[in-house]
Amino acid sequence: MTSVTSLTDLVHQRLANALTATLPEADADPLLRRSDRADFQANGILALAKKAKANPRELATQVVANVTTGDVIKDIEVSGPGFLNVTITDRAITETLAARYADDTARLGVPLAPHPGTTVIDYAQPNVAKEMHVGHLRSAVIGDAVVQLLEFTGESVVRRHHIGDWGTQFGMLIQYLDEHPGELDHADADVTGEEAMSNLDRLYKAARKLFDSDEEFKTRARRRVVDLQAGDPQTLAAWQKFVDESKIYFFSVFEKLDMEIRDADIVGESGYNDMLDETCRLLEESGVAEISDGALCVFFDDIKGPDGNRVPLIVRKSDGGYGYAATDLSAIRDRVFNLKANSLLYVVDVRQSLHFKMVFETARRAGWLNDDVTAYQLAFGTILGKDGKPFKTREGVSVKLEDLLDEAVQRATAVVRDKAEKVGLTEQEIIANGRYVGIGAVKYADLSTSAVRDYKFDLDQMVSLNGDTAVYLQYAYARIQSILRKAGESRPQAHPELELAPAERALGLHLDQFSEVVAEAAKEYAPHKLTAYLYQLASTLTTFYDQCHVLSPDNAPEVVENRLFLVDLTARTLQRGMALLGIRTPEKL
Repeated sequence: MTSVTSLTDLVHQRLANALTATLPEADADPLLRRSDRADFQANGILALAKKAKANPRELATQVVANVTTGDVIKDIEVSGPGFLNVTITDRAITETLAARYADDTARLGVPLAPHPGTTVIDYAQPNVAKEMHVGHLRSAVIGDAVVQLLEFTGESVVRRHHIGDWGTQFGMLIQYLDEHPGELDHADADVTGEEAMSNLDRLYKAARKLFDSDEEFKTRARRRVVDLQAGDPQTLAAWQKFVDESKIYFFSVFEKLDMEIRDADIVGESGYNDMLDETCRLLEESGVAEISDGALCVFFDDIKGPDGNRVPLIVRKSDGGYGYAATDLSAIRDRVFNLKANSLLYVVDVRQSLHFKMVFETARRAGWLNDDVTAYQLAFGTILGKDGKPFKTREGVSVKLEDLLDEAVQRATAVVRDKAEKVGLTEQEIIANGRYVGIGAVKYADLSTSAVRDYKFDLDQMVSLNGDTAVYLQYAYARIQSILRKAGESRPQAHPELELAPAERALGLHLDQFSEVVAEAAKEYAPHKLTAYLYQLASTLTTFYDQCHVLSPDNAPEVVENRLFLVDLTARTLQRGMALLGIRTPEKL
């Protein structure tokens, strides 16, 4: 793998050396950033001058005198009270991009994180025997993007899908299946996800109807809960049928989302059953938890109810049953001590923030989390309808996730078909591209919003070719592929000796930021920072097209080759960036 030093790092090092040469005793950061007034601006002189009791402009002038120019830095000047405005040489821009272009690992020269660790990420958590709805979208999409970002930067990532596969509702379902054997036995093993969900839905409705109308069945169902919790083999076998049928459905939905979900990564609530008793014992023996009104609780001085009394985290209920907290705390123990995680990340609805705050604090008090092992909730907001209210059907129920995805693909396919003849798409390509555009539109709309914020779900806007949408980026990529196909014998090739036009410089400087943005998005679990970068890249490309004709016969051959090199690197960057978001890039659109 070829790691390429970014222009930012090159300039930072030059300025840091100049600062040290000017004030040897100072350990100062140049505070370098991108600027509209130059390629870069350094603001660190002001703080350094204050510390040294020096005039900032005079100090800045001394620093400039110690800066090596010519190869990387073309010009550096003092601005305002002591800012440094830095302009990069055209050669440095082209040579740096050429090094990224030469990286044959598809990493574009992006370095690995200096100190990677192990992160366990908990995301995409559907419930057994229940249909997935729009509320399941964000955890899946955000979690998958964060996984891709972390793995790309070298982090060892363990995926966990904490499915809801345990609880009293299974007593009703298992008892009904016991009295109606064969309902989940398939003569044909190739059951579709739709058929699996239909089977589960039919069974659930029938069991619920009987549970609500037949007291004797209700009694038998409650007895089944006891058998399930006691580990009765026959009851567990029936329970497993519901889990297996649900997985068929889960996998079909995640396949529509173009996400990889591995069976080995699915560890539901039931996966921690054998740890619950020990977790409670450890908490009680250490004094972290105490018995209150018969329940095992953890109290927090800063968490109180409307009445002013402390609100507890209930680990074990007064009837001996275990709450969600016991399962979540057991999962933390497993992930820290068995999976050897340095970081625990939970992609969970913001409405569960209080619960996880209490769980994390309990784990810290117990010594399971510390300075070396951290836990963080990547909280996400709500998906809203166009009216700004929670996204529901006209009947007021949650929108089914599959219905939403199917509609997105239908809308996108119509958009693709509208331009199919112009670009020469076959029917097979129309269908495939419709899927890529539709699913990409849904993912991008979610990821382009800061996770904690709510956003409005508007399919018309999502599949628009104008604005901050996935299809706008996909179209930018496809347009480049069209240019490359039309290039004939001309091939992309960097020419560092050429002077760059302003639009070429702008595109080149933005391309060089890719590695910095990826590192920041991964470190902060913030895919929206990558979407913002990619949208700006596509917008910068549009300006480049307007000002720099790539295949103009008036261009010298080396100019054509250099511009083909720039657009091809842009295409690779768009493709790599979109892939990190879980979005595909069609060759023709």
